Amino acid sequence: MFTGIVEELGLLKNIEKENDNIHLTISCSFTSELKIDQSVAHNGVCLTVVNINKDEYTVTAIKETLNKTNLETLRIGDKTNLERGMKLGDRLDGHIVQGHVDQTAECIAIQNENGSWIFTFAYDASQNNITIEKGSITVNGTSLTVVNSKENQFSVAIIPFTYEHTNFHTFQIGTIVNLEFDVIGKYVARLTKN
Repeated sequence: MFTGIVEELGLLKNIEKENDNIHLTISCSFTSELKIDQSVAHNGVCLTVVNINKDEYTVTAIKETLNKTNLETLRIGDKTNLERGMKLGDRLDGHIVQGHVDQTAECIAIQNENGSWIFTFAYDASQNNITIEKGSITVNGTSLTVVNSKENQFSVAIIPFTYEHTNFHTFQIGTIVNLEFDVIGKYVARLTKN
């Protein structure tokens, strides 16, 4: 389980394809603290550490994960939002995040607000995921509050700290991001649908 509070931007050092899987090798400052079989969220995708070598570690993404996330769009040198699993007893500074991406979205607008930014994302509404005004959403593993919600799109406001310390500063119109919708909202939506 995660909180959506990004710890660090990891640097993607290598991508290796093996059958339908890809192995991603990342460099970050906390690599020495990791253990094999530990979970780390990468742009909101929970992946298992399978190898550690000095200041780099490797995780594997299978076809199912690649089909539902933006991991296949990553290139060597890209910055990846990283978060280790939360410890029991820690503060929940963001919201409950499972690391299970529901679908991707496309950045369709970036508005500079003279000290902050409004990012708007469009997603396929046919998957029955919803956002609500002032509800929680996870974008590339970052816990955020929805400021404008429509049927197939939403906006979030980004403060300078978040902009600088996550990969939001790399987003452009057309950037594909991972979305994890609020877990409580998903259960409520499922219950009211039946």
